[in-house]
Amino acid sequence: MSFDNRRKQVMSCFERAPLGGMKAALAGRESVTSQRALLRLGMLWAGRMRLGSSGIFVGILLVLVHTAAACEFGPVPDRATGIVCRMTKPAALLLNQETAQVIQAAFRNANFPNITGERSVRLLGKVAYGLSNIQVNDLSIEQSEVELKENDAIDIAIKNVTAVFKGTLTYGYAGAWFLQLFHSVDFEIESSIDLQINIKLMCQEDQVAADASDCYLSFHKLTLHLQGDKEPGWLKQLFTDFISFTLKFVLKREVCNEINYLAQVLANYVHDLAANFVRDEDIGLDISLASDPLIKANYLESHHKGLVMYKNYSDVFSDSVFSPSLLSESRMLYFWLSEHILNSLASAAFLDERLVMNISGKKLQALFEIEDTEVQQKAVQLIFQGTSYNDSVAKVWSLTHPEISLQPEGTVVKSLVAVEINIFPPGEESLMVLYMEKEITVTIQAAYAEKKLILQPLDSRIEFKVFKWAADPSENDQSIRNFLQKMISVVGIPEVISRIEPALTSLMNSKGLHLFEIRNPEIITRKGYLIVQLDFSFPNHLLLDFLQKGF
Repeated sequence: MSFDNRRKQVMSCFERAPLGGMKAALAGRESVTSQRALLRLGMLWAGRMRLGSSGIFVGILLVLVHTAAACEFGPVPDRATGIVCRMTKPAALLLNQETAQVIQAAFRNANFPNITGERSVRLLGKVAYGLSNIQVNDLSIEQSEVELKENDAIDIAIKNVTAVFKGTLTYGYAGAWFLQLFHSVDFEIESSIDLQINIKLMCQEDQVAADASDCYLSFHKLTLHLQGDKEPGWLKQLFTDFISFTLKFVLKREVCNEINYLAQVLANYVHDLAANFVRDEDIGLDISLASDPLIKANYLESHHKGLVMYKNYSDVFSDSVFSPSLLSESRMLYFWLSEHILNSLASAAFLDERLVMNISGKKLQALFEIEDTEVQQKAVQLIFQGTSYNDSVAKVWSLTHPEISLQPEGTVVKSLVAVEINIFPPGEESLMVLYMEKEITVTIQAAYAEKKLILQPLDSRIEFKVFKWAADPSENDQSIRNFLQKMISVVGIPEVISRIEPALTSLMNSKGLHLFEIRNPEIITRKGYLIVQLDFSFPNHLLLDFLQKGF
């Protein structure tokens, strides 16, 4: 076989790699400029490297902070703020600790592209080469730091990333005297790198985009070792320059691109997560940004509209009372919610006919047997007329949308409620035995402990508006009214609240929030707004496991 045919065979083998075909770009060119052109072309064709690195950190920041810089807002954007999220410096430092673990896993799992081409060597002729099976081993990170640059960017400095790159160098060349040699040799490169990223936060289509293009890699060490170091010195020198430049170019281009890419992937994921978290079937919240973000030295803060979305229901909000001074910096994470949001959600739930509950069987029995007194026995006999609780149904529903007021003592809920009790005697038609309308005002305190939302009614006021029952058309039996009022206060209201708690708890603990271990949460109510403040952690590198599986 002639040398030309043999060389073509070698190059054909190389061209089956992801970067095959670069040979044509440099055929017959021997200058340094043409060699660099080869590398640039190669990088354009390189497959994406799945390097998570600090994109993870950016993405997690965006889990908690949605920021904007290029969106159009109203004339007074602060007045349209329904939800505020603030993440403080301690949270950023915690996230930065998790970043180091993710970087190491991402580098180890990276798929580097194969590279092929030709070079000319004086007296030896053309050398066809291929780099393949590139892997990263023994990666470690000495230090990773994060700084919030006020009104500027999130600054991430990853120092002294040491790694050993291993792979196979395949080459074939012919000398001036037609000497034909074709070899494969394993190579190993020791490297030490610093990575500096300044992430700008901007807004695209009312949601977050992260610009990590301000990204730099500094190489402190890049040393090539060929297998056994037995190859000719000129060969090591030739490929030391080439491989060093190639890896620098690949890392600088692909790592920074990947950071930008993965940050946005995570930002989109977080946006979808947040949107789904505040959506239940047809009821949702508009979490688009209401104003530009605040980036301070000690915290990041974002403002969101928080308008309720439900079918043709139109929600408008323009009198927000939020001020940055309402939140402190002692906890990791703060959420501020306007009273308007809770009222709008209650209106949507009313319009969607969700404020309806049926009670029967043991639940109904528990309501009416809170005490064993003569009045209780009389009430049960007159109302149920000997019919069992299993053959009776109490329907409770709201006649108007509830009014919610946030006060220092708790959340005050006022609603006009109807109660209707029907019995179904065996072999007879159903009979409505009691109907009443009452205005109920109850104050509730909320807490979150052991992954459960706890709603505790403090006091309640009940005022009967309508009272009709079959056993007493004159409605003059005050003792029955008093018993029913006590029953509603002591058992009825807690029963309704107990139906709400599991649904809200399930919502808070689902849809991706299991990634966080919530610590010491507090729910604080003030006049016109409430604050949720908490710390969090990532147990047993759960975030790392999730990202490795998810991305």
